[in-house]
Amino acid sequence: MARSRSIAVAQTRPVRGDVPANLDEHVHLARLAAAEGAGVVVFPELSLTGYELDLAAGLAFAEDDPRLAPLLDLAASLGVVLVAGAPVRVGPLLHIGAFVLGPGRTTDTYTKRRLGAFPPSAACDSLDGTVPPAEATVFRPGDRDPLVAIPGGTAAVAVCADVGAPAHPQRAADRGADTYLASMVVIPSDYDGEAAKLGGYAARHRMLTALANFGGPSGSLRSAGRSAVWSETGDLLVRLDASGSGVAVVTEGPQGYRTRAVMAPAFAGRSTPG
Repeated sequence: MARSRSIAVAQTRPVRGDVPANLDEHVHLARLAAAEGAGVVVFPELSLTGYELDLAAGLAFAEDDPRLAPLLDLAASLGVVLVAGAPVRVGPLLHIGAFVLGPGRTTDTYTKRRLGAFPPSAACDSLDGTVPPAEATVFRPGDRDPLVAIPGGTAAVAVCADVGAPAHPQRAADRGADTYLASMVVIPSDYDGEAAKLGGYAARHRMLTALANFGGPSGSLRSAGRSAVWSETGDLLVRLDASGSGVAVVTEGPQGYRTRAVMAPAFAGRSTPG
């Protein structure tokens, strides 16, 4: 019997530049999501390193990076698709990437197409009054944009500023995606606008739409948390707390959607070193 569509957003609290610690949290949250029946789990932008642009070049992943082994093993053992964020080198170029890790131990890579920059007004959400540099000072725009086969459907991936271009979800829908997975870093002052945008795309393109965000600060910025999933009619189905680690799972069934939000106490209090 075919599995029904069941998607999860994983909200992490990244430790600055500590890939092993962040991998541990990914594994913990992916297990929580799989225990609730999730067939795909999406993590925030640059989730494996944190949104630490000054560290990106030194921490960059290769497309076949051995550090991905714990997630590949987990995807295979749980039978899930994992979408995890990291700086990634494709040839000589450094991109903001999202690794798509399949249950057959397959690896694909999405590369962020539309690089972003926080305006000076974002200093209101800063821990120290500063904002990170523009992403284009560190990264190059990418063009990798695979469709992702997930149990019960087909997903497209977006990374943060990509969702600012309406053509991006339109292209996903035109290519046959029924699920839109947005891996993001959203600060408190931007959250309402980004959530409205994603809910609108869900309704316009009839796509189950997910937002995965940090549940703690990263890159000197506070995060809004509140990772969420919207239905194909644009209705909010489930949302996590504004802070802390956890997963929100939406499962499609004959009677509609079943939702579950689970915070992760083992990680919720972990601090993020400066």
